[in-house]
Amino acid sequence: MDKNQLLFLLGGLKWTLTLSVIGFVLGAVAGLAVALARTSGISWLERATAGYIALFQGTPLLMQLFVVYYGLALAGLKLDPWVSVSIGFTLHASAFLGEIWRGSIEAVPRGQVEAAKALSLSYIHRMKDVVLPQAIRISLPATIGFLVQLIKGTSLAAIIGFTELMRAGTIVSNQNFKPLLVLGLVCALYFALCWPLSVYGTWLERRLVTAAR
Repeated sequence: MDKNQLLFLLGGLKWTLTLSVIGFVLGAVAGLAVALARTSGISWLERATAGYIALFQGTPLLMQLFVVYYGLALAGLKLDPWVSVSIGFTLHASAFLGEIWRGSIEAVPRGQVEAAKALSLSYIHRMKDVVLPQAIRISLPATIGFLVQLIKGTSLAAIIGFTELMRAGTIVSNQNFKPLLVLGLVCALYFALCWPLSVYGTWLERRLVTAAR
């Protein structure tokens, strides 16, 4: 494998990281809105967001990317592959993070919420100052675990022509006829991205369990 092919692989790695960051950050913003809607106490809003979550959790990510890219094109809205995968991963992440954070919000002791109400704190201040700081702490291991899954899931973006790490590896292996070497390197790069996050998530989970005793 020559220098140009290695640089091409690293270029694919850059787009994998970029897509992961965009999907996670935008998905986190939308996911927080979903989590707050799911715990709002407004029945129609809770039902609507429950359906949203069920839709994205109950269908394959690959199909979701197909629908965003090809479905919108059939409707007359032709999007660049980069924009399409960004939207697809944002929607996917928002549903999963919304459900993770919904569970974390509901895991905050009810007595603390009642105490905040007794102090006449508004809904915004209750969430900002009492509930969300604790919920975020509770949700960290699961959130990091989802980020690992999201990074690996970016490989599916290749199906609509987006050149991330996996597609870059496939292209290079087709050029030099060394699939074991190239895809082994791709695997090592994914491992280098995901393993430290997995270890950190496990460490956080153990620390939270110890602190709760």
